[in-house]
Amino acid sequence: MSITLPPVDAPQPHAPRFSSDAAQSSATSVAAADPAPAGLWRGLLLTVAIAAAAVALVQTPWLAALSPMMLAMLIGIVLRNTAGAMPWARPGIAFSIKRLLRLAIVLLGLQLTAAQLIAVGGRGLAIIAATLLATFLFTTWAGRRLGVDRKLCQLIAAGTSICGASAVMATNTVTRAPDEDAAYAVACVTVFGSLLMLLYPLLPTVVGLDVPSYGLWAGASIHEVAQAVAAGYQNGSRAGEAATIAKLARVMLLAPMVLALGVIARRSAAEQAAPRPPLPWFVFGFIAMIVLGSVVEIPASLQHQLALLTSFLLATALAAMGLDTDLRRLAAEGFRPALLGALATTFIATFSLALIKLTG
Repeated sequence: MSITLPPVDAPQPHAPRFSSDAAQSSATSVAAADPAPAGLWRGLLLTVAIAAAAVALVQTPWLAALSPMMLAMLIGIVLRNTAGAMPWARPGIAFSIKRLLRLAIVLLGLQLTAAQLIAVGGRGLAIIAATLLATFLFTTWAGRRLGVDRKLCQLIAAGTSICGASAVMATNTVTRAPDEDAAYAVACVTVFGSLLMLLYPLLPTVVGLDVPSYGLWAGASIHEVAQAVAAGYQNGSRAGEAATIAKLARVMLLAPMVLALGVIARRSAAEQAAPRPPLPWFVFGFIAMIVLGSVVEIPASLQHQLALLTSFLLATALAAMGLDTDLRRLAAEGFRPALLGALATTFIATFSLALIKLTG
């Protein structure tokens, strides 16, 4: 900051004069320090409006194949890269990415119960856990070999091995990667998970799986919950139910995975004398909701409304992520992360199938 000082022996009737750049910087700092409640509400209303539009649009026949979360992110990206950064909405965008996302992950726990774990059985749980861990390790190893940034690699690994976009968003609370990386990872798991959803119903007889085994395979390896359920029910109600239970059991492993990544990130930061990322405390809320849903019978109508609310909050958070994504920076990531997503998807499909065949 440059200051124009008068001569030492001259009178000083006026305060020092700041350069125009410094004045602008000072004004920006003051504005940044302002909590700006109006900006919070404007940005929050924008993200909510985008999520609402996405929910309405997926009801139409030509967009029914998209999830509200993916469509909300796409709308946000289009707005960000046509209308600009919209600084007036920044507080609300940040609130949606951080606070609303955590609330959605906590509420997601109400859709899961301990009974679902029991229904999968010991063999099924072992296959799901082994597949998740092996896929995560393989993806991080392959990412290093391809030269993909470590944080982006972890996001793709989490989204592929656990539960798609929700896992990407939850993991990013620990990795704290740029929003462009999170958007890239969400796009990867959505595209490749959709490919598996379309391909799997054609394969049960080819790979020699009976109905329950096919459902387990779909639930253990397809990325998003909706994708796994859709692929399962394409082979009948028994396969659909098996895929749903297996997939929900896999989602439960989100909590230990995020907690483990949080501990690793804190230790790494301590070794490098860097600021330590916060522990993902919201994961304990997720676990508490699983316990609550396991011991208290929630009416089906309320369960349905809570599921809709959870989906809407996730769509709002992804809309905010889209509003924070600069396509020029996203394009700078190049083709290698997409290749990593393809390799991770191929690995989880073949590894889980091999386990099912070997243990069947």
